[in-house]
Amino acid sequence: MKLERILSVPIFSVVFMVGFVYYVTVFIFIEDCSGLSTSEGSRHAMVFTLSAFLFVFSFFVCVLTDPGGVPPGFVPDVEHSLPSDQEDKTSHVNPRQCDKCSAYKPPRAHHCRVCRRCVLRMDHHCVWINNCVGHRNYKAFVVSVFYATIATTYSWIVILNCVLQKDQDFSGRIPLKIFYIACGVMFLGLTLTLGTLLAWHIYLISHNKTTIEYYDGKRAAWLAKKSGLRPHHPFDVGAFKNFTLVLGPNMLKWLWPTAVSHIKDGLSFPTARDNL
Repeated sequence: MKLERILSVPIFSVVFMVGFVYYVTVFIFIEDCSGLSTSEGSRHAMVFTLSAFLFVFSFFVCVLTDPGGVPPGFVPDVEHSLPSDQEDKTSHVNPRQCDKCSAYKPPRAHHCRVCRRCVLRMDHHCVWINNCVGHRNYKAFVVSVFYATIATTYSWIVILNCVLQKDQDFSGRIPLKIFYIACGVMFLGLTLTLGTLLAWHIYLISHNKTTIEYYDGKRAAWLAKKSGLRPHHPFDVGAFKNFTLVLGPNMLKWLWPTAVSHIKDGLSFPTARDNL
């Protein structure tokens, strides 16, 4: 199953893109700008290689880690799952049954039509990892996006610095000029795209929401405000606590994708009511 997950066009596309960005950054721009044999060039190459390696490692951890499925015979705890009037009912704190699986599903679990099963704390199905992003691999996903953003940002800065430092004369060298412009635009686009995705998930983590819960909650928030109620996401237990629930209690391990000993069974989650 894991081998089939890796052997897919999106995974090969990501690997090819990483290889292309790495080769262009290290063996063309860093070599042309500073030279890999110099201390400055070696330092740039080491920093970029480290960030690229951490991305690839985090990426495959995310690909190969099962996001978590609902255990057979799961039965919800009805007594502790009823939401208050001001809580977002679309976050599904109350007991639910999946029509497709014909079984109960825990809070925050959703049915993935691609994986054909219910996924614990499902965020979304990501085609680029050929897997769902859910309870057990969400941290690896966020960390991989972080390292990808760092790597592409560093690569773009290297390109810009190379152009400014060498003050290249492109007269009569149209192909080289086109190559520089194309790489600069592409890497800047990658940086902005990944940076936006990273910022989005930092926002979601700070409010302890998934992408599905965010969009489901927009209508619930509108209805709550219309009724004169103050909408509140039931799983939002404070920004710092929200981060520790996803990334772990030890901040030194926040950026290590396999440091997931804090991850529980995914069948229940702390709520704001627990602190009352």
